[in-house]
Amino acid sequence: MSDKFLNTYKRTGLVLDHGIGATLYTTDGKRYIDFTSGIGVNSLGHGHGELIGAIARQSAKLIHISNYFLSEPSIALAEELTAVSGYEKVFFCNSGAEANEGLIKIARKYGSSKNPDKTGIVTLKGSFHGRTVTTVTATGQDKFHKYFGPFTPGFSYVESNDLAALDAALVKTTCAFLFEPIQGEGGVKPLDKAYLAAAAEMCAQRDILFVADEVQSGIGRTGAFLACELLGVKPDMVGVAKGLAGGVPIGAILTGPKCSEVLQPGDHGTTFGGNPLAAAAARVVLAQLAKPGFLAEITRKGQRIAQEVLSWHNPLVKDVRGLGLMRGIGVTIPPGDVVTACREAGLLVLTAGEDTVRLLPPLVITDEELEAGLAKMKAALDVLSENL
Repeated sequence: MSDKFLNTYKRTGLVLDHGIGATLYTTDGKRYIDFTSGIGVNSLGHGHGELIGAIARQSAKLIHISNYFLSEPSIALAEELTAVSGYEKVFFCNSGAEANEGLIKIARKYGSSKNPDKTGIVTLKGSFHGRTVTTVTATGQDKFHKYFGPFTPGFSYVESNDLAALDAALVKTTCAFLFEPIQGEGGVKPLDKAYLAAAAEMCAQRDILFVADEVQSGIGRTGAFLACELLGVKPDMVGVAKGLAGGVPIGAILTGPKCSEVLQPGDHGTTFGGNPLAAAAARVVLAQLAKPGFLAEITRKGQRIAQEVLSWHNPLVKDVRGLGLMRGIGVTIPPGDVVTACREAGLLVLTAGEDTVRLLPPLVITDEELEAGLAKMKAALDVLSENL
């Protein structure tokens, strides 16, 4: 393994070569079932024919133009994305962190245009909103705040699902409440429907923007286009990214009536955002999600994961959380130990929070691949429980 990378990741040592569907192969020929999809990015798995074709065709025409011009793929994607999401307008960028930075800028301009002091943003403890200085400040986990101060001022944090704490935090100088409908890095923890409904009402009454970070939970991951649909709320704006272009970097901000005219020329921008290549890839993903029964299959497969894992009655398993194909398995041992054991058995999984193994398989995973992956996980957990 090369020593030329900055030491920012605890790498597994695997050197991946190629993949088909939810199966990956290393350069030395080892085979793994992929329950990570690049941390929720490869929504159509690996080697997807339509995605490959769209990328190849578009790369032969245009890969990048500046945003002083338009391209047919970006125009079409804007129309399709707003139609499927029910939002008015979109801003394209390159990543989830960049989408969340944009959400924060819109919120602060919205608030400060009414009251110069209305710039505060409330987020939730256990949240994760990105790695830039501002989005890491928005993140409600102390472990991400070491070493990188001074931080962007104006953020405060409350416990999730605690209405009294949120009520007290939403003050006259608050411009937005920013939340993940399912906390991903924090442990795959969905927020309560009643809590979100009450939070939305509080924000509306106080002219505070109700803003969702659906970078990980959006784009069909939970069995609906946005997880907020399943949880019964429609935020004023939403950030999406990860699975939107099936592996090509992209992010987007979706805005409703309160937010669609806030930014004006010169307020915000991006060099690579909405480039023709990423837009062409994203259109393939949206077309797949629109196929009859596709989202229902995500729901079914997610339920199968939960039911099967619980049916093992393994003493290491506490619970199974999440929606669709965004699942967290609570465990009684360090989740990294489970990740290592699964990898040794031929299955790739992730951690989340302090006690959770996270599963984010490709949305196109077959029942055969799902069955094979779950069998490997059961075997890994069995070995771990026997060795306690």
